[in-house]
Parts: sequence; structure tokens; C-alpha cells
Amino acid sequence: MGADREDPDDTPGPERQRQFDPDVADDTAKPPGEAGAARSTSFKHRVFRLLELGSSGDRQGQWVDRILLVFIVATVVLVVLETVPSIQQEWSALLDAFEFVVGAVFLTEYLLRLWVADLHPPFRRLKPLQARLRYAVRGEALIDLLAVLPFFIGFLLPAGDFKTLVVLRLLRFFKLARYSPALRSLANAVAGERHALGASLVIIFGVMLLAATGMYLVERSVQPEKLGTIPHAMWWALATLTTVGYGDVVPVTVAGKLLGGLVMLMGYGLFALPIGIVATAFAREIHARDFVVTWGMVASVPLFEDLRASEIAEISKLLRALSVDGGQPITRVGEEATSMYFIARGAVIVELGNTRARLEEGAFFGEMAILGGRRRLASVSAAEATQLMILEASDLQRLMSDKPEIARKILEEVKARTQLMTASGDIVPEELKAAMDAEESLTEEECAPDTDTGPDLFAPETARSDAEDPVEKPKPGGGGDA
Repeated sequence: MGADREDPDDTPGPERQRQFDPDVADDTAKPPGEAGAARSTSFKHRVFRLLELGSSGDRQGQWVDRILLVFIVATVVLVVLETVPSIQQEWSALLDAFEFVVGAVFLTEYLLRLWVADLHPPFRRLKPLQARLRYAVRGEALIDLLAVLPFFIGFLLPAGDFKTLVVLRLLRFFKLARYSPALRSLANAVAGERHALGASLVIIFGVMLLAATGMYLVERSVQPEKLGTIPHAMWWALATLTTVGYGDVVPVTVAGKLLGGLVMLMGYGLFALPIGIVATAFAREIHARDFVVTWGMVASVPLFEDLRASEIAEISKLLRALSVDGGQPITRVGEEATSMYFIARGAVIVELGNTRARLEEGAFFGEMAILGGRRRLASVSAAEATQLMILEASDLQRLMSDKPEIARKILEEVKARTQLMTASGDIVPEELKAAMDAEESLTEEECAPDTDTGPDLFAPETARSDAEDPVEKPKPGGGGDA
């Protein structure tokens, strides 16, 4: 099941936590300087969880997200209200004070995000300065930078000129994309259907050009000032195709009216095409995302922590989000396996025969049934409120084909789990053969684990001596079959 047995070590609980939890600073029996550095590191990890994990972290992280959301919405509303002369004159001092507070909050947020940037798994191998520079050029960081620019520019410009920054201040609205599944889903829907939308726009432009040319030929002698050129007629064609019809330019001849009616009817069908494409893609995306699958959330999964930032961004687009309440079943024995799961937040209970394991944040499960081409052998339920990231079987197979290092990690975990369950009587030896067959297939593609520098986890070995104990502890980055 990918979980270690109970350790007979009788070390007290707090001491064991210090041994295995990187976020717990062990400042006992250390010189004052080292103890202070440990506390500083622990504080930095805490800031990282609050800002970068957010709603997928803990309750405090959720409140940080909510407070920032309130500031974002409030500043956008107030920027709009500032353009009303009466409100600006009466509440000018209060509005300026609030703008200063908002700017200070966003500046603090931006600096803290830069400070903890080197804790992102893909950046941990870089020097702190390099990691922060890499982070600073990412899309979300650039939007954060735009959000704090008015705070600095406001000190450089006179009060009257400062109002010219209204547009820049309104760009803070795009910070919502970090927290909103709807905005993220809409962006993904448009990006995913960009080729279909591009083809639709080409068709619309072609029809508009033909309609403008036809109206130019029919009406140019009657209305030379309005339809005497094709560019003038294109304005009429655009207004008519979109069914807006401002009425500033209308055909007066019989042929022109017939052509106008035909263009109106074509407009209904033409603009329904891109609208339908976006609506369908958006509905599919929004139903697949109960929460925002962020770059940092994917990077925190041990299976992906060695990938480059761009590769993590690509994987995040493949993952669907699912939120489940405590006690709610996730998979059942006998179900067809169509996906594997990564735990973004919370914990799950895996039950397989006499074996029961608890998997927590960063673990994964469900891959064994997919790779073995069989139905689920285990039942999995949520131990508490849990957020899951789902990877479909087809995407998993393509990911393992494209990323040999991920394939090795998954197959090593499959082998370890299979041997453990075989020894405990929860799985038949044929499953062990399936795992070994998977390794042979990987070897044929020249992606096999390096057995010259380390033990081959797929080599036959005896069952673990402690496999009789049905109680298991969670293993970081591991999981169980479902």
C-alpha cells in the first residue's frame, strides 16, 4: 500500500515529529545562532504555506486568501467610484487613505512571495536570488507586480496626474485568477479551444467581407458618403452580423434590403459558433474544478518535485479537481479504473483485504489498477474534508511515456506495494508479474531504473518480514491502489 509499518521506536511524539517534519524547528541543544536560524526557517515555511498553498493548505491559509480577495474586490469597486465627481470630492481623503493601505498590503504580499520563492520544489536547486528571478517572471508574479506599481507611482506624480493610473489600478482585478476556479477555467477553456475559435473568427471575417462588398456594389451610387467604399460598408456588415443594428447606416434600395436581411440571418448562426465552443469548453472545465489547481499545489507533490517549472505548468492543466467530505467514498472495490488520484489536502483511508492505510497530503493512489489493466482492488474513502487532483488514465500513460523519471517513480512504488500486499495475502502473485512486465516494457524504451548505481526494486526478492501487521503508517509521496 506504499505505507511503512509501525516503528517500534519509543521516541516521544514531539521528538519524532522533529525528526520527520521539516516545518518543525528543533532548537533544543543548539547554539543560540543555530536555534534562531531554525526558527527563521520554520517561519519561512509557514509563510510559504499561507501564501502559496492557500486554500489547499490549512484554515489560516484560507483566511489569508479571503482577506486578499476582499482587498482586491474593494479596490476595484473604489477605483470605479472615484470617477464619480461628487464621490471624489466628498470622500477624497478616505479614498486616498484606503488606496495607501491596499498598496501597502499588496506590496507586502509581493515581497513575501518573492522571499519564499526558493521553497517551490522546482526552484530548490537554484540559489535564492536565481529562484526569485525565475519566480518574478511568471504570469501570476507579473500581475502582482502590476498591482503594486500604482503604490510607487502615486508618490512620484501630482494628485491630478495620479488619476491617470485608473487603468493600471483596475488591472488588480486579474489577481482574482489566482483564487477563482471560474476565471482559471475560462482562461483554460479559451486556451484549449484556441484553434477552433481562430477558425470561427476567420469564417466570420470572410462573411463580413463578402457582405460589405455586396452592400458596396448595391448601395454605393445611392449612399456614397456611407457605403461608398468597402471599409465604410464593413462597419455596416459588422453591426448587422452581430445583430446590433445601430441604425446609423441602413440600405434604401430593394436589393440592399434583401441583402441586409440575409446578412442578419447569417449573423445568428455565425456568432453562435464561437459562443457555443466557449460555453461547452467552459462548462467542462468548471465542472472539473471544485477548486483551483495551482502551480504551487502540483509542485508540492513529491512525484513532480524534480520537474522543471514549465513541465509542472503543463501537468497542472491535465489535473481535474475534486473536493470530498469526510467519510465520503472515493473508489470502491470492483469499479473500473479510469484515473489515479493525488491528495492536495486532507487524508484518505485505503482498505484492501486485511490491510488498512491512511494516506495524507502529497500521496497518490489508484495507479496500480490502471497500469495492471484491471478493476479496483481497494476501497478508498475520505478520512476528513479532502481535496484531490485527478489524472485520467490516458493522461497518465502519456505522462509516463514522456517523462521517464516519473514512470520510474510510479513503477517503483507499484512494485513495493505489490510485494507488500502479496506477502500479506491481499493480492495474488500475478499482480507482481504485472509490475515486472511494466518494468520490462519501460526497459525496452531505454527508460529503466539505473541498477548499476542502486538496487533494482523490480528484482525478485523475499516478502517483507513485518507484512503480517495490518496497521500501516503514511508514506510521503506514496499511496495505495484503489
